[in-house]
This record gives sequence, structure tokens and C-alpha cells, in this order.
Amino acid sequence: MRKPARHWIEYVKDWRNEPMAYWVHKEQGHQTWLLAESYEPAAPIAAGQKGFPVLCILSQDFIFRFSSVAQLEECINVLSRQPLPTSKRLSELRGGAHGPNSHWLSRLPAHIKSTKKRQRAVADLQSVISTINTHNIANSFLLHKCNAC
Repeated sequence: MRKPARHWIEYVKDWRNEPMAYWVHKEQGHQTWLLAESYEPAAPIAAGQKGFPVLCILSQDFIFRFSSVAQLEECINVLSRQPLPTSKRLSELRGGAHGPNSHWLSRLPAHIKSTKKRQRAVADLQSVISTINTHNIANSFLLHKCNAC
């Protein structure tokens, strides 16, 4: 079994400020994304006064940040694809007001997007999932089991 990638939990005031939040959690109803009262998949839950937990994973000198399991699952799903989808296509699938230049994939450093580096990133992300499940860290971060495990 491979050693898990370096990872840690940080707490933030608003889970929606994380890079993948808009692209994964779609607003329900007719409100704008920031003002929505419900999302699909559901919004993360705050850890009391600490705020919202964010899982940070270091892979190849880049820090991936996730405020929900759904974001982690989506990142693994997208980075695992051959060929890598374009941010234009992914933003079209999401719909909404934001274009491809603001998509989390377009903001990922170019050195992570090569096939070899993506495979390493996916392996690092999956190694942390295993650690989270094995050590029951899910209660302090994501509050439910990851479906990608």
C-alpha cells in the first residue's frame, strides 16, 4: 500500500470560496448560486464555530482544496479521464453564469494536466481517501463516506 499524500484540514468561513464549489454544487431554485438555500449535491456542514472544514492535499507541489466529498470525487473523475475534457465542455455541462476560464480545471497548473502527472495526482487523492476512511477522519471533515472509495 502506498503512503498517503501529505494532507491536512483547514477551516474557512464560507465553503463556497473553494475552487471546485461552484462547479460541483449546483444551486436549486431560482436564486443566484451565492444566495441559494439548497444545492445538489447538498452543501457541506459547518463544524460549529470553527467554520467549514477544507481538506487540503499536496500533490506535486500543488495543493488541492476540497470542501466536500463531492468535490473530491469530481476531481478524481475528471482527472482520470482520457482524454482530459476541456474546461469549455465541463462549464457547458454545468450551465450557469460562469465561463470556462473560471472553471477549476482551467485554473489547475499546466504541469498537473499531462497524463503522467494526472495519474500521479489521482493516486495521491485516492491514497488520502483510503486514509480518511481507515482512520475515520470523515467525521472531522466530510461527514459522509466517499463514493469513489
